[in-house]
Amino acid sequence: MKNQDTILWRPSKAKIADSQMFDFMQKLNNKYSIGGTDYEEVWQWSVENPALFWKEVWEYTGIIASRQADAILDDPGKMPGAHWFEGARLNFAENLLRRKDGHTALIFRGEDSVRKEYTYAALYEEVRKAALALRRAGVRKGDRVAAFMPNMPETVIFMLATASTGAIWSSTSPDFGIKGVLDRFSQIEPKIILAADGYFYKGKSFDSQAKLRDILDQLPGVQQVVVVDYTGNRNTQTIPKAIAWEDFVTEADGDLEFEQLPFDHPLYIMYSSGTTGLPKSIVHSAGGTLIQHLKELRLHSDMRPEDTVFYFTTCGWMMWNWIVSSLALGVSLVLYDGNPFYPGPEALLKMADELNISFFGTSAKYIASLESAGVKPKEISSFPYLRTIASTGSPLTDESFEYVYREWKEDVQLSSISGGTDIISCFVLGNPVLPVYKGEIQCRGLGMDVDCFDDYGQSVRNEQGELVCKTAFPSMPVYFWNDTDQKRYREAYFSTYPNIWRHGDYISINDHGGIIIYGRSDATLNPQGVRIGTAEIYRVLENMKEIDDSVVVGKKEAGDEKVVLFVKLPAGQELTDALTQLIRNKIRTQCSPRHVPAIILQAPDIPYTLNGKKVEVAVKKLIHGQKVLNKDALANPGSLAFFENVKL
Repeated sequence: MKNQDTILWRPSKAKIADSQMFDFMQKLNNKYSIGGTDYEEVWQWSVENPALFWKEVWEYTGIIASRQADAILDDPGKMPGAHWFEGARLNFAENLLRRKDGHTALIFRGEDSVRKEYTYAALYEEVRKAALALRRAGVRKGDRVAAFMPNMPETVIFMLATASTGAIWSSTSPDFGIKGVLDRFSQIEPKIILAADGYFYKGKSFDSQAKLRDILDQLPGVQQVVVVDYTGNRNTQTIPKAIAWEDFVTEADGDLEFEQLPFDHPLYIMYSSGTTGLPKSIVHSAGGTLIQHLKELRLHSDMRPEDTVFYFTTCGWMMWNWIVSSLALGVSLVLYDGNPFYPGPEALLKMADELNISFFGTSAKYIASLESAGVKPKEISSFPYLRTIASTGSPLTDESFEYVYREWKEDVQLSSISGGTDIISCFVLGNPVLPVYKGEIQCRGLGMDVDCFDDYGQSVRNEQGELVCKTAFPSMPVYFWNDTDQKRYREAYFSTYPNIWRHGDYISINDHGGIIIYGRSDATLNPQGVRIGTAEIYRVLENMKEIDDSVVVGKKEAGDEKVVLFVKLPAGQELTDALTQLIRNKIRTQCSPRHVPAIILQAPDIPYTLNGKKVEVAVKKLIHGQKVLNKDALANPGSLAFFENVKL
């Protein structure tokens, strides 16, 4: 395992003192005599005293509630099933709409075609009208409202309107296939669907209405379809039960009512990627989502009302839900729909400069693609307002860490974060009071009792093992949809260690609290009985210009496991003996002899989920002669044909 000691950025004393994290830690220390404001000490206190800690987060973030809790937490060791903030009554949308003035709330950019802005006052008014329309349509507490939408203002407005009524929100993006949408929405039986007529990508418009008609054919319970005219091709007459957005969300008298609901009332239904079967429908609570997001956005991300924040995401990824919660802090939120490299690879960077974005969120793949395209952001701008660059979706390579500080900005917090749909938040993430070490995530989140377990269930440091969480946290799913006996829920997270959450990531935690993620543990390689994280190999390959992409899996054979590497090369290139040897030499030198693949083959394409995650498990199944049950969960399902037929 690599030992990483290179500090790439360290916050100044002035920046630390000015951060909300430091302010919060000081308040905790003054009140509870923790012993100082060393982050690791405060983190330790937070996981040993979860009821006190989360009570302080509630008060510090100013959560709006019509009734305070009778008790914060019944049993931190009860996983699943711990009860949080019993007796409290609140509304998620009310907390996000606490600001009602002329400050900019939403800034929308749809490639080059559409631009919109909403103040907080205007956003509140649009949500009021949409909420009244939903109530007129018969939407009540517990009903499901689903969206088949781009990342645009109407999506945010409808979500907030849905939450205000106590109904449950679920969304996918319009690039999902018909089966992918049905695999999700057929499970939850929405009453209302919000859809756009299409979307833009690489300067072209794509019509979603034919797909929408096919989806509705198999969702008989839908009572109304609200259609937004985005690309100028809307034709509601061809869509069953359709009504135009402006005819549904009309001027009407009546206040915006916020249903006051229990802390654990369902807010969102999220979905697992579904590559190994029907996606899990994961139900998240309003209170758990709110308090966790406010902790992460205010303390770990240090967002403030004067900030302009952005995360490149679609409505089918949990980062959309995460960044929308920043409205509760009164920030200006930038929404973007389209290709991040259109009309050129510098598109989002120019937008960030133009809009004075202070928090820029993206994927590890985007940062690697910028470097591969030869983009040097500092030649575009000095980005004077940019304080934080956040990265998630996959492990961020050492080279990408170095690239950001060399070619983008020296004085910036590079915040690699990781958690997931399962918890609608982060286990490990950034911290404005800590340094950034090359290749590492800065810290475990406050209140998240994250540990690294070896094969025997023992806590280890500076060794690779399973990411676990040993005590309850508020943003655990309240349940899975249609899982009345909680069988699927328990199997998903608690089948390995009773009462301890096993997340499925292969990690290490070092002596100063930094975290390295080596990939999914279900895709971990095991040659000669030694566990290897796939991310270690990807870190080497992603720095090779001869390779466009890759996927590495284990092939079980004669009681052992062979490491098999598939590489995608630039157009017109072939895998030669010389390149094969170069790959092996680099992996042997930069990792170890055990990491060196036994087999290296060229593949025409590498499979990814619709959310942009590499699908190692599907490849592993196929090379063992097993079937992949749900190809519609993939962005490029045709890529699997090669792996179905490959001879090893």
